Amino acid sequence: MTDGDAGFDARDRLILALAALLRAERETRGALAAALEDGRISRETLLAMISDPVPVVTTEDLAVAEDFVRSRRLAAGRTA
Repeated sequence: MTDGDAGFDARDRLILALAALLRAERETRGALAAALEDGRISRETLLAMISDPVPVVTTEDLAVAEDFVRSRRLAAGRTA
């Protein structure tokens, strides 16, 4: 199946998106580890990266996700 196939519902697309994010994070971590081992990245650069982290999930993101789950539960309750 491709992303354009009608067989993908919202949950399938979410799972695919999360899997892609996980794969990207693993590749990034591997590239960073290799750069550190080879000395291609300075200690100062690494310290700058970890001292000012960008939150992956914000409180706003969590609120949107909770609203989505709540709406799905309410919709499922109406059809049951």
